[in-house]
Amino acid sequence: MRVEQLQAFLAIAEAGSFQGAARQCGVTQSTVSRQIQALEIHLGLELFHRTNQAKLTLAGERLLPRARKICQEWQSATQEISDLVAGRQPELCIAAIHSLCSYYLPPVLQKFCHNYPEVQLRVTSLGSDRALKVLKDGLVDLAIVMNNRFLTTSREMVVELLYEEPIEILTAATHPLAQYEYVPWSELIRYPQVVFKDGYGMQRLVQDRFDRLEATLQAVLEVNTLDAFRGIVRQGELIALLPHSALVEARNDPTLAVRSLATNLNVADGAALNRRVVMVTTNDRLQIPPIRDFWELVKENIPPKSDSILLSAS
Repeated sequence: MRVEQLQAFLAIAEAGSFQGAARQCGVTQSTVSRQIQALEIHLGLELFHRTNQAKLTLAGERLLPRARKICQEWQSATQEISDLVAGRQPELCIAAIHSLCSYYLPPVLQKFCHNYPEVQLRVTSLGSDRALKVLKDGLVDLAIVMNNRFLTTSREMVVELLYEEPIEILTAATHPLAQYEYVPWSELIRYPQVVFKDGYGMQRLVQDRFDRLEATLQAVLEVNTLDAFRGIVRQGELIALLPHSALVEARNDPTLAVRSLATNLNVADGAALNRRVVMVTTNDRLQIPPIRDFWELVKENIPPKSDSILLSAS
């Protein structure tokens, strides 16, 4: 059974004749007749009494309301797909890690809203693992996250590397580690830390480095916002390992100190600790104009030109 057959059936029911339905559909009467014959063969019953007027049979009367619903649904579906192809979609949903939402992403959002005032932009701040999960579940259109090759290797995924940045140390200005310009790992591992909650890429990155150093990560508190990190570290006892882009406000706070990690290429696992930030979506979504344009805006503007040199040099 084909939609065209149901459309021909509805046209005959409305016009009252095969000839009138042919005029309404813009086809020949023989074409309408063939479509109805094929539909009747498929259903096993005649749908019209062949008299001067095409009057519905009992089977035709039963089919009529359902055929209307089917054709209305088909029309709605094709219209929605046409709107997607034309770039007319009601909303664009983005999931991004906290540091992006706080600093790098807002100028991009403003540009997109200017270009697509009719699209409702929805942005959710999530950890990397959760952001990729909601992307795979179809709840968002695009995710900007810390790379996790185990979660972004599906064939339908498209991954764009945005930048690589160093992990730095946030301490209170009065903390013993603040006296260092480059903090040795041997000193760092002595102090308790505030860390991201489970499911955040940063927690996994830091834990992995401590495991490779065969050191114990003293994670005494878990939070998930940058404000919470700053507020807790400001109290003086705990430190935090955070990416460069998450420490923009901390650098201007006299009660806090941001320090680099010392590197020792002669010691195993003493190399620099960095994270990669990537943008992820699916192949089919990149064919939709607003999503494709947002993707290009992010590529052009993140990281900002003022930070690109610093990130590449770190």
